[in-house]
Formats: sequence, C-alpha cells, structure tokens
Amino acid sequence: MSVTVLVGCQWGDEGKGKIVDILSENYDIVTRFQGGANAGHTVEIGDNQYILHLIPSGILRNNVKCVIGNGVVVDPNALLEEIKLLKQNGINVEGRLFISHNAHLIMPYHKLLDSISESSKKKIGTTGRGIGPCYMDKYARKGIRIVDLLNKEILERKIRDNLEEKNTLLKKVYEHDGLDVDKIINEYIQFDKAIDKYITDVPLMLNNAIRDGKSILLEGAQGALLDVDHGTYPYVTSSSPTSGGACTGSGIPPNKITSVFGIVKAYTTRVGNGPFPTELANDEGENLRKEGAEYGATTGRPRRCGWFDAFLVSYSAMINGIDSVAITKLDVLGTFKTIKVCVGYKLNGKSLNSFPTDVEQLNNVTPVYESLDGWMEDISECKSYDELPQKTKDYLEFISDHANIKIEIISVGPKRKQTFTVN
Repeated sequence: MSVTVLVGCQWGDEGKGKIVDILSENYDIVTRFQGGANAGHTVEIGDNQYILHLIPSGILRNNVKCVIGNGVVVDPNALLEEIKLLKQNGINVEGRLFISHNAHLIMPYHKLLDSISESSKKKIGTTGRGIGPCYMDKYARKGIRIVDLLNKEILERKIRDNLEEKNTLLKKVYEHDGLDVDKIINEYIQFDKAIDKYITDVPLMLNNAIRDGKSILLEGAQGALLDVDHGTYPYVTSSSPTSGGACTGSGIPPNKITSVFGIVKAYTTRVGNGPFPTELANDEGENLRKEGAEYGATTGRPRRCGWFDAFLVSYSAMINGIDSVAITKLDVLGTFKTIKVCVGYKLNGKSLNSFPTDVEQLNNVTPVYESLDGWMEDISECKSYDELPQKTKDYLEFISDHANIKIEIISVGPKRKQTFTVN
C-alpha cells in the first residue's frame, strides 16, 4: 500500500499532467483533491495531445481508476465535455471514473460573478470559470453539492434561495437582468441524469482501497504558491493545492499518506497577476516563453516567465514536506548561454531568512542571483541522466542544493519517452 501526494512547487503549470500520466502507470487509483476546471493538465501520447481540466490524467492509462474528490468544484458542462472528448478518442471512462457525492457544483451565477469581478479595477487574474465564487458559497454554507441533485425538492429550494440573493446583487449592484431560476433547475436535473453512474462515496471507496493494499496517487491543481493559506495572498486560488489539502479534499487521513512528490519547472512561470521576483520582462523572458510554449492550457494566456527561484522552491518544499521531485522542461534552457538562479532575496538592503508571502514585501524584494554556464545544446533526445551534458548536471546539482530538493525524475520534452529517472 502506498499513498502519494503530488504537488506543484511553484505557481502552477509545472507539468503535473505529464508527470501524473507517467507515475500513474504504477498506481491503482489517481485522485484529484481540489480546484476546478480552471486548471489545464496537458499530456502528449504519440501524435495526440490531451488537455484535461477535471478528470485526472491517469484516465489515459487503461488499468487506472480515477476519482474527483470532494475538494473539487465541478462545472457540469466542462465535465461532460471532457468525458465526451475522451470517449471520442477511444478512452473508456465507464467503471473507471468516480465522483464524490460531496463535491460542490459550479452554478451559472458563479461564472457570471467571477467575470464581473475580473472586470473591476482590482484584478486577481482568474480564468473566469466561477471557481472562487463557488468556494465562497461553500464556506458560507450556501453551496450546492452533487448529493443535492438526488432530491429535486431540495435542489429547487436551494437554487431558488441562492438566486434570490444573487439576482438582487446582480440587479441592484451590477445592473444585470438576473438569471432564470427555472432554466437552471432544469439544466441541473438533466446533469444529474448524465453523471449519476459516476457518483460514489469517495472517502469510503478510497479508505477501503487502502485497507485492501491498493496504491493511490493524489494530485492537486495549480501550485503551492497559489494556496489560499500559504501562497501569495490575495493573488492565489480559492483552495489548498498544498499537500495538506489532499486529506481534506479526498477523505484520506494524514496517517495514511506515505510520501509527498513535488513537480518543479526548470525555470519559473506565473499566470495572472501578483508578485513575481524573478520575472524577466525582456528578451530573455520572451525567449523562455517561446521556447517553452508558455501559454495557458485553459485560457491560452501568455505566461509570465523568469529564472528558477530556489528560495521560493525551498519554502514550498518545507510547507509540503517534499520527499523528492520531478523537474520538467529542462530542455527549454538549452539555448541560453548564461542561466541565472535566484538563491535569496534582499529587502531594503537586508537579506531575508525566510520567504515572504506578504505581497507588499514580495513586490519590493531584490532577488539575489548566481550565474551558471548554459549547456547550449539540445538535450531533448537524452534517454538517461548519464547522457546529459556536464553543465546540465551542474545546473541540476546547483538548484537541488539551494532549493533543498532531491531530483528523482527529469523531463526533457512533452512526450512520455522524454522522461527518465536519476540514477
């Protein structure tokens, strides 16, 4: 029996989709424990590319069962579209996909309120998929869960109560006409019919699997620095993508977790607004974006790019309890003659001892860099650690030492075969 939590160690987009696909070959169950359809996990198999938003990328392995846990907020339309696309590509989800009856539902008013909020002066940089407003209702104890779909009377009462409040807000504050309550009720009743066969008691299922000696991989969306408690608040997501969130989002107790595995990109990217000390607003940043195809899988937005931040990753490794990591997109750095690594921050001329999550401080830090020689060659065809150029190995050793991480897996391209372990 093994229960592994997989965590993105930066601001997301570290390549979790591919690594989950690689690792899931050795697991019985892959479970998503938080987030919503605002995250895009991209996997390339042969000539095919799959972009998954809600369903774990373990679904691409025929022998793996996939679970959407109670910590996830589910957009019905996004889920059904994803199931449809998988089936069209010959990937069977029947008997392999399970959804928690306690997962909360994203409603049309969540998306509308999210879009209105993002059009204001103080933007967070969300995807506008209704994630934040859905979590707001969840913690205000006004949310609508999948289990509510089982009782039409309860569902109708909850939707009417919510829309009475939301329509008042929309009309009086935002001068919007409001939403049709009957249309929404009918839409979600139809949704219940479409997903009923996938719904189960996920905590019971997962704990029974652990008892039976099955192996489970728990995957989060986004990255640790977007955690609502431990990230760069308020420029964060509305849930907990850190390892601690895996227990609350799945129903697996902490004493059943056997390891925590991190995903680290060989440089740093960020989508949306918020502080980014190592950001390169110059030709080097543009080259990183171009070489790494750094555009959001969900929105297509260009990602902000910068040098590897070992100070940030060290903080992430600490709060997540990272045992070892996979480093992705190492091949992207092959065109840089000099590669910089941030090894610390200074604030008002003084070196900081710990990573500051306070936005005002983080906006004003000066990154302390050390420069390394680039390897200036294509490593995308390397099949083992031994085949890597010595300067690439030097880079890996340097960031491993300064970020306090043990590198176990290296990815040098988007395909499955472009991945190998460190000897």
